[in-house]
Amino acid sequence: MTKKRATTTATTKAAGSRKKLPSEVTSAVTAALDKKASDIVVLDLRHTPAFTDFFVVCSGQNSRQVKAIADNIEDTLRQAGVRPAHVEGYDRGEWILMDFFTLIVHVFAPQKRDFYGLERLWGDAIRIEMADDAPAPKSAQL
Repeated sequence: MTKKRATTTATTKAAGSRKKLPSEVTSAVTAALDKKASDIVVLDLRHTPAFTDFFVVCSGQNSRQVKAIADNIEDTLRQAGVRPAHVEGYDRGEWILMDFFTLIVHVFAPQKRDFYGLERLWGDAIRIEMADDAPAPKSAQL
């Protein structure tokens, strides 16, 4: 079985040097892709007055898939020695938030994602669209 890797199509609002995404971010994206997550977006918050460096936002089609995506992301990052400080919303499976300190992962059911519009609320962040189906280079870049 061929593993998919995260690729980026950077839609940046600010000009600047190209920087590599941290391995935790690319690992989270790859783990989400492994469970067929859709509409994956990374928000780079390092240049905003935010409480974290990155958001990874993705969607599953139903609560079972949302939970499977969250489980795979958590398992993958645990294997890399990164554990969540806090997880919320797992029981309902509509919006699961996993706080890894420098990275916060949001896994949504589509209707909840549309309703809350995190990408709109964090409009000052650099938005990085992740391809759902393309193989990626070893290190994704902004």
